Amino acid sequence: MLWPSLPCDSTSAAKMPFFALPFANNSTSSIAPSSAGPSRVLDMGLKLSKQASSSSGRRIFSQTKVRYKDRKPSVYGRGAQERVLEEKEASQMSETDPTLKIFPGQAFPLGVSKVDNGINFAIFSQHATSVTLCLSLPQREANERLGGSLIELALDPHVNKTGDIWHICIEDLPCSNVLYGYRIDGPQNWHQGHRFDRSIILLDPYAKLVEGRRYFGDASLKLSKFLGTYDFDSLPFDWGDNYKLPNIPEKDLVIYEMNVRAFTADKSSGLDPKIRGSYLGVIEKIPHLLELGVNAVELLPVFEFDEFEFQRRPNPRDHMINTWGYSTINFFAPMSRYASGGGGPCNASREFKEMVKALHGAGIEVILDVVYNHTNEVYYMLDPNNNGQLLNFSGCGNTLNCNHPVVMELILESLRHWVTEYHVDGFRFDLASVLCRGIDGTPLSAPPVIRAIAKDPILSRCKIIAEPWDCGGLYLVGKFPNWDRWAEWNGKYRDDLRRFIKGDSGMKGSFATHVAGSADLYRVNKRKPFHSINFVIAHDGFTLHDLVSYNFKHNDANGEGGNDGSNDNFSWNCGFEGETDDPSIKALRSRQMKNFHLALMLSQGTPMMLMGDEYGHTRYGNNNSYGHDTSINNFQWGFLDKQRNSQFRFFSEVIKFRKMHQVFRHENFLSKNDVTWHEDNWDNYESKFLAFTLHNSNGSDIYLAFNAHDYYVKVLIPPPPSKRRWFRVVDTNLSSPDDFVPEGLPGIGNSYNVAPFSSIVLEAKLM
Repeated sequence: MLWPSLPCDSTSAAKMPFFALPFANNSTSSIAPSSAGPSRVLDMGLKLSKQASSSSGRRIFSQTKVRYKDRKPSVYGRGAQERVLEEKEASQMSETDPTLKIFPGQAFPLGVSKVDNGINFAIFSQHATSVTLCLSLPQREANERLGGSLIELALDPHVNKTGDIWHICIEDLPCSNVLYGYRIDGPQNWHQGHRFDRSIILLDPYAKLVEGRRYFGDASLKLSKFLGTYDFDSLPFDWGDNYKLPNIPEKDLVIYEMNVRAFTADKSSGLDPKIRGSYLGVIEKIPHLLELGVNAVELLPVFEFDEFEFQRRPNPRDHMINTWGYSTINFFAPMSRYASGGGGPCNASREFKEMVKALHGAGIEVILDVVYNHTNEVYYMLDPNNNGQLLNFSGCGNTLNCNHPVVMELILESLRHWVTEYHVDGFRFDLASVLCRGIDGTPLSAPPVIRAIAKDPILSRCKIIAEPWDCGGLYLVGKFPNWDRWAEWNGKYRDDLRRFIKGDSGMKGSFATHVAGSADLYRVNKRKPFHSINFVIAHDGFTLHDLVSYNFKHNDANGEGGNDGSNDNFSWNCGFEGETDDPSIKALRSRQMKNFHLALMLSQGTPMMLMGDEYGHTRYGNNNSYGHDTSINNFQWGFLDKQRNSQFRFFSEVIKFRKMHQVFRHENFLSKNDVTWHEDNWDNYESKFLAFTLHNSNGSDIYLAFNAHDYYVKVLIPPPPSKRRWFRVVDTNLSSPDDFVPEGLPGIGNSYNVAPFSSIVLEAKLM
């Protein structure tokens, strides 16, 4: 989630065309099932027109008339009549405009569906007074169609509306490559929260595919429209006869947070330019993930978003391109510009599935970072005490009204869609505390949407992870409503580990608690250590390299005068701010990065690391780099090659060491038989040294010691288990390959000098 210094108007791209809700706080929407259809067709007032944009506004180039004719009863109801819309002035219309056969349609499912009599469109709007379906048929290139003329069908509320759902069925539409959107009008009272503007063509919230510009960052089309589309022609995706889900137990996960585009967009990836920054690009780099040892990827948002949202009007950030994607415009459609070679939405859908299939084939799960806390067009929370202004718990001024029944169903349908259609394995919910607020923003102890996600049978196999805070101060780390299902990003783990490793006083006890599984937060009811998602670094904030290289953020490039991004980073530059050639500072920074990674991977709980930390990626002190489509965010494969035999090797070996030893992956919280703390100095505020032994029932114990002092500590080593002796596996003070020796080095006596700001790991092996 980005950190704007002021509420960002992410609706500027659409001129704030809120077509459906805001909901009144005490209102009840009507979503009763549609009847089969009226036995008598009323004058529906449909019109077929062509529209073209110009500086003077919208012009209608033709007139149409409606002709009715009898028809046998259909699935929409006995006595339903067909209406054929024909051109009155065909010479003024495109030759490819068809004769359309129209039916009242049905209210469910929402979105677009293929039914016996054609293509059905259904959309919810509680307060709309008119709805017009806008269509563009497959007669030109996609980019031309986005800015060209449209067929417009005005729906009759007496015929095309059931409860609060507007619907229509068209028999003669093609089964693919049709673009569509809606004009929706309604009350104009801003003080009551209404934002209707029928001059804007809106995107269907339930569109399964979205057409926009084809190439990421194509500045020539930065003002491109986004329209829904569908594909009922393609054959079902072939997942393969031997395909199976990885189904990795949560305690065994090692999560790699990454951005699809940034992973391979750089030339150094060595990939064909057509697949750089694409879903297919990820497939090409699966060998890297396997070599590193991770078994789950957590993808930054892959729902459709507009990377040019900051450039639609003059503002301090109008030089930026949104590369993180935390400004979703649709909850069902995969990001179309992550398709290879500008392939568009249908190819994006297929290639996303190919990526998931390939990752699953390699034993890697796919977790999606999802943004249900704010969006660009619909269903917002309102402040009833402030003239219907938008409530802001997302930092972007357009917080989604998640616990309204209609919005809750939208969220659930979206999640189910990604599980059933795309086979994803889980979700991380951005600013999930927003989902714990009622329709007026009041925190809820048992939020319906959180419970529904936890109890939904289709989602039962999925990992569900909360970012348990929001921008309104609702901090729920360790207290997130969970139903024994929800895991949490453990922000307290991040902060306390940073403080201990960099040498802050008074942190030893907290450090011990967190590496042992954060029982103080999660030993409640049936929660487990793996419900703590442990992390030191995530996409927002410093990279691991920058955490040990900068005391202060350096965000001037973001255009907000350095006011954006967090000021509470708990970082330490090791003696110099920024890049340096000083060998002693560089060595210390290298030790500290290894210390952080070692502590993370050997803690009880579920570890998560950030893409690029395995080679020491730097953003040069920018801790809020969401708007830079450059090397600041893009994985630098050349730097990886330089670090392959040093930092990357260490990071990879530590991950594999974790996966080899069950003592780091306990199902339950540690008991006194599982761990021995070699400590009688807990109350010493200045003590920054911690040592402990994790016991294995087979005798292969693991001894760990972390020294955050700026001096050597000579520590007594406990006797090994019977018939075993200690082997040194890790000493972060040493250079590669001595810093990690997989088979271990013998010769450990009864004491060890642990260097300043370093860590050791010993393994008890048979003599």
